[in-house]
Amino acid sequence: MELAERAIVRRTRLRIGLLVGLSIGTLLLSTGGISYAVLVGRQEEQIHRELAWGINHSVIAGPPACSWIFRYDGSTVDTGSTPPPPGFPLADALAAVAATRSTEVTTVARNGTTYHVRTEARGDGVVVQAVFDARIQLSDRRHLLLAFSLTAAVGLVIAVLTGALVGRRAVAPLTEALTRQRRFIVDASHELRTPIAQVHIRAQLMARRARAGGSAANVDDLERLIGTTRRLGEIVDDLLLSAQLAAAPADRRPYPPVDLTSLIGATVAAEAERAAERQVTLAVDLPSDPLPVPGVESALRRVVGELLANALAHTPAEGRIDVSLRAGGDYAELVVADTGDGFDQVDARRIFDRFHRGAGSGDHRFGLGLALLQEVVTSHRGTIEAEGRPHRGAVFTVRLPVTRPSRMTERASGIRRLRARQLVGR
Repeated sequence: MELAERAIVRRTRLRIGLLVGLSIGTLLLSTGGISYAVLVGRQEEQIHRELAWGINHSVIAGPPACSWIFRYDGSTVDTGSTPPPPGFPLADALAAVAATRSTEVTTVARNGTTYHVRTEARGDGVVVQAVFDARIQLSDRRHLLLAFSLTAAVGLVIAVLTGALVGRRAVAPLTEALTRQRRFIVDASHELRTPIAQVHIRAQLMARRARAGGSAANVDDLERLIGTTRRLGEIVDDLLLSAQLAAAPADRRPYPPVDLTSLIGATVAAEAERAAERQVTLAVDLPSDPLPVPGVESALRRVVGELLANALAHTPAEGRIDVSLRAGGDYAELVVADTGDGFDQVDARRIFDRFHRGAGSGDHRFGLGLALLQEVVTSHRGTIEAEGRPHRGAVFTVRLPVTRPSRMTERASGIRRLRARQLVGR
């Protein structure tokens, strides 16, 4: 499975896991919130019923240390036999109710607890103030919150694990489908290569016979047929290489180092004749020393060849293509710049999409070549960037990790350089 497909599968698993986890977490929080709200509401109702009963019967059924009844006859306040808490009774509330003959209900936070106070004037002219200490109810609420917190923590862990499991099982068919698709591409590519090669060879033989017979019209048709079969073969090769890289990416296997300097030099030399036919100047700037990078030689050759082919396809006569390679730290940087048609920088990312056809692309590779190029570079743990300006050329930059030389290699290189200096000194 290629990197883009693996990223899609990972994102899908993550999204499904998050949705399941959020759903379970939301359910737990909703259940806890509703239960807490119901408990608080029931407690408030019970406290107000106790206060109303205490006003009418001068007694509260709650614990003696948590409730008090005060009577005010206009001159004195009867506090009863139980000592009241500091700050009670509320003298202002007693005086106000005695004057207005109304009912006053309030809540007072004091002494580390909450007091519910109801002051009311009875029919016999006595003003009664009932006070209820809700410390037991507050303790029940704290215990409930603690229990819900522990339950929510355990539930969230279970939700995450459940989400991960559900996500993996839900995405399993997608992974299997992608694997089958990749296998089908490999099998189809292998099966198509032979008949395409046979058609290409037969078309070449027919073209030779037509040239010998002097039939120019048939020769032109056969040349177009040869070009079409060649492009079709290139597409099949690209699909096969893409499937092979996806099945065994270069960053997962210890590949031997490939000398990028000689590889680029050979590829450029192979395109020199084609560039001369198109009257395009092809300039090369390569380091004098080998520059090894780990990877698949055929795949890296395809990268360089595709960059050159793309530059030649879009560079008019009297244009110029510059190919340079340099080492920068842990990476080798390949730059291919041309003076061709260029492209809008907005499409810099889209040109690497499969089967994307930009302006002026014609039939060249049907947009598959650059997509395969990016896939090869990414599978080699490298990066590729494109920079273009309409009608002012394009620049493609490829960075690949270099192979760090071993100590024995460095020592051998040092010995060779020392011997070379000695020979020069002689």
